Amino acid sequence: MVAVLTFIIILGLLIFVHELGHFMTARRNGIKAEEFGFGFPPRMVGIQFLRGKKMQPVREIESVQVDMMDVKIGKNEIVREIITEKIHNVDKMMPVRKWRIIWGSRDGDDENEKKDLTDAHGDKLEGGTIYSLNWIPLGGFVKIKGEDGGSKKDTDSFSSKSAWIRIKVLAAGVTMNFVLAWFLISLGLAIGAPEPVDNAGGQNLKNTKIQISEALPDTPAVAAGLQTGDEILKNQIAADGQKIEFKNIADFQNYIASQKGLEINLKIARGGKELDIKTTPRTEYPEGQGALGVSLVETAIVRYPWYQAIYKGLIATLDLIVAIIAAFGMIIRNLLVGAKVGADISGPVGIAVLTGQVTALGLVYVLQFAAILSVNLGIINALPIPALDGGRILFVIIEKINGRPVSQKVEQMFHTVGFILLIMLMIFVTFKDVAKFVK
Repeated sequence: MVAVLTFIIILGLLIFVHELGHFMTARRNGIKAEEFGFGFPPRMVGIQFLRGKKMQPVREIESVQVDMMDVKIGKNEIVREIITEKIHNVDKMMPVRKWRIIWGSRDGDDENEKKDLTDAHGDKLEGGTIYSLNWIPLGGFVKIKGEDGGSKKDTDSFSSKSAWIRIKVLAAGVTMNFVLAWFLISLGLAIGAPEPVDNAGGQNLKNTKIQISEALPDTPAVAAGLQTGDEILKNQIAADGQKIEFKNIADFQNYIASQKGLEINLKIARGGKELDIKTTPRTEYPEGQGALGVSLVETAIVRYPWYQAIYKGLIATLDLIVAIIAAFGMIIRNLLVGAKVGADISGPVGIAVLTGQVTALGLVYVLQFAAILSVNLGIINALPIPALDGGRILFVIIEKINGRPVSQKVEQMFHTVGFILLIMLMIFVTFKDVAKFVK
């Protein structure tokens, strides 16, 4: 349950921040957001702020007479001023701000909502953004006026704005995902995150660890249940009861090499718990894999002051963006030339399983994992694929080059086809994930 809840929170946060970027940029550029929701419809409840002007009675005070009087008290002379005021009521056009509650998906289906709508129409009040809480707690959404076409005569419509403003609004979600990754990585560095000892730079090193950086598929390590992030405890007990100490990675590798073909017991730490893992190192194995089939790294918990964490978090985020773009480029290249993809692509099920593994390792690992997902989400949305932000930006660029917008029907058709293909891809990857994890 903890893993499932963590997965929902991470996914919801990534989507919500993405949509928040669109919302804030649209509002800053004079575009009306008709609804901004937390979670996905159906709507549970919403609140809408109304504004306008209305004739209202105002009390005004007017000075109509001022009398001066001299009063003598003994030898002292006092000047007394008497002001006569008149109070009268006048009607003035005054600004009006009010709010109303909307229950459920349908607006105006109960007596209170009907009354609120009637009063708003009667007073000619303008309805602002509906801020809604929705039943499906995964992220959020923003409904921008004119995003799917509409009259360019409305100055608060997306379609009436310049190409540059529309590109800014569309790209804002991707930007916010990168900013979120920066924040999460910086927070992890401030709390204390694991780093390779070679990169630690002597910064407040705590106890060093030997950790698994990768467990290769179809190897004794994976068969035994070893996972990325597992810590190989430095103090072990051999099958004959003899105590063994691993001071570094070389000691561990030498021990594994001496136990080829023999069943061994490894003590590991995962999520604050110590586990006993039984495995048998291979006598024969592909070059570069090793007898156990794991990649190892020696790490230390490094904690940076907040100002250094912000800078190092930015550098780490930029490196992560470049690395993921390079990985996507390699995948696309291999698909075009018909080569093996060479990457393990996961969908929602795979990400949920990975979330469970990361959750067991601790908060810092969860923050780093969420940052990686945030960058992935941003880059995928930036791809020039119909139905994604990058695809919509592509159509704006084509409009700018041609000097006229693409037919609304043609653009909508491309986005619909793109959306269907993305859904089909997600279903395919989900089935692949289920088959892999069931196996």
